[in-house]
Amino acid sequence: MSDERPRHDDDGAADELLRRALLDASDAAAVSLAIGDLPVSEVVTVVFHGRRDLGTIQTYVARGRHGAGTTISARELLRVPCDLDLGDAGDREEAQELYLEQAMALREALVGADTVLDVWRGPLGELAGGDVAIERSLELRVPLPAHRLLPVALVAPERQLVVAPVCGARALSQGRPPLGIACAQQDLARIYPLPDDPERCIGEFLELAAVHARELAEQLAHQEASVARFLELSGEDPTLH
Repeated sequence: MSDERPRHDDDGAADELLRRALLDASDAAAVSLAIGDLPVSEVVTVVFHGRRDLGTIQTYVARGRHGAGTTISARELLRVPCDLDLGDAGDREEAQELYLEQAMALREALVGADTVLDVWRGPLGELAGGDVAIERSLELRVPLPAHRLLPVALVAPERQLVVAPVCGARALSQGRPPLGIACAQQDLARIYPLPDDPERCIGEFLELAAVHARELAEQLAHQEASVARFLELSGEDPTLH
């Protein structure tokens, strides 16, 4: 597992990086942290972007390795609502400590989530049937019930089932963000804790999906019957009193 330190666009020293990017010495700055050897995502780059007018240091994740001087378009950036918070730093040294602590907490979250997603790949193929595809698009075909953590997901095409790592919105100063694995179809979604057994979770979700499909079919049949009865009444031209 690579463990690269954050790098600034101008390849300056660490002190200069922190002075410019994290202590508002410029109007806007970005710091990148590349994470490699991931079993599913392979390589991602975390980008911390701070601007005076936003008042926050926002977090983004992009596929691939993006080093110093690399331009990343907005279409390549996944917004992850786990932002840096250096407001409690009394000086530059404390800011550096907080920054490294929070950046490493996010790194551990990304590595852990990607590793768990890889564990889900085998059971998903066995229980959902057919091959499992890896979707690397920032836009998925189904909505998720929480924020995405990584620009990657597993897809079981036969079931139209998407499995993706998700997270709750939390400042990194509060520690590692809450994580989970989301299972989602077009109109059904569940989030399971990261340590849960994949086979149990997938089996439960498929059962829920089957129940949901039956309930939806019954609802549609009921609605069709209601419309049919209404048309029968309309044909008789009933009078309301």
